[in-house]
Amino acid sequence: MTTFTNQIASEMPLSVAQLRIARDLHQAEAALDEALLRQATLLATMVGARRETGVSPFLGQDALMRLVKSQQAMVDAGGELARVHGRLSTISVETCGGSDKCPPAAVLAGEDSVDAAAAAAARAA
Repeated sequence: MTTFTNQIASEMPLSVAQLRIARDLHQAEAALDEALLRQATLLATMVGARRETGVSPFLGQDALMRLVKSQQAMVDAGGELARVHGRLSTISVETCGGSDKCPPAAVLAGEDSVDAAAAAAARAA
């Protein structure tokens, strides 16, 4: 009887899993940055609209405060994601050998290049 670990290893080479994880990690990091940028734009738009329409300088203050809390949560999430990235780098060294250097972003930029790299890694394994 084979173990669960052996079943997984026979289905997907570590190099393919590593490429997929790296791709998804970089996408998650980019999504957090994009969310922060969009929230910053929203904050500027809200404050600008309040100022330019001549309404009370405190109108919508509660919404602004909630948005800033949301931004802080995104920054905190980014810190946690950085910790995930660091741990995954360590795991990569432990399981695949080599250095803890991240795969180049160019390899992860498009689905086709990742799938091609994963296919090449699978053939080599």
